[in-house]
Amino acid sequence: MKHLLVACALFVSFGLSAQNDIKFKELKHSFGKIKQNKPVSFFFSFTNESNKPLIVENAVAGCGCTTPDYPKEPIGKGKEAKIKVTYNAAATGPFKKDVTVKFANHPEPIVLLIDGEVIAAKAE
Repeated sequence: MKHLLVACALFVSFGLSAQNDIKFKELKHSFGKIKQNKPVSFFFSFTNESNKPLIVENAVAGCGCTTPDYPKEPIGKGKEAKIKVTYNAAATGPFKKDVTVKFANHPEPIVLLIDGEVIAAKAE
């Protein structure tokens, strides 16, 4: 029983330290009010704080109105990279969207959030 508790403690501490190797400046961005049919983008910056290259396996948006663009090459130790998230602003009204980012050798994905409100474009 004692060995099982030690093994569990090591597993939990390893899992927590693995996620701490990735430091995002922010996980949420609010666009505020934006005009309809005028896509907006935000760059989520993160740093690789591990001793080995960091690889983004994929970044998946929760819907087709949001498009993530992520680095395809490994991010070196201590280096910063960005994930660009673009919202198409086609529908009016408030929105809350997410992008799930999966890193190689990290069990838990990181979820990035964007929100705002799309206001109707005035007829010109």
